[in-house]
Amino acid sequence: MAQAKSISLSQFTAAVQSAVKTAAQKHPKFKLDAPSGITFNYLIRGIPVPETFLANATFAEAQEFANEVAIQISAQPGMAAEAGGKGKGAIYSAGGHIILGIPAVENLQLEK
Repeated sequence: MAQAKSISLSQFTAAVQSAVKTAAQKHPKFKLDAPSGITFNYLIRGIPVPETFLANATFAEAQEFANEVAIQISAQPGMAAEAGGKGKGAIYSAGGHIILGIPAVENLQLEK
């Protein structure tokens, strides 16, 4: 079994907030505030976004935005290996809820 990688939740949260801000500047079509929460489930590590996120954009444009978020997270010190996906963003949608982020990695341990 692979050993779990350990990262700080506060560092990861800061990396995600910075990544979303930078991605929003590069993709002005998507106006998102810095996320106040991060979702962790078995498919994706990400941020919930409003349903209107896709109202004026194609899925391909949303994927480009998700990729930019992933690239920016990976660029943060100490986050490259933990971010997984190597610059590939992920979008999960179910029941009217949209989560944008990075693919889940195996054996990730968050620390306070």
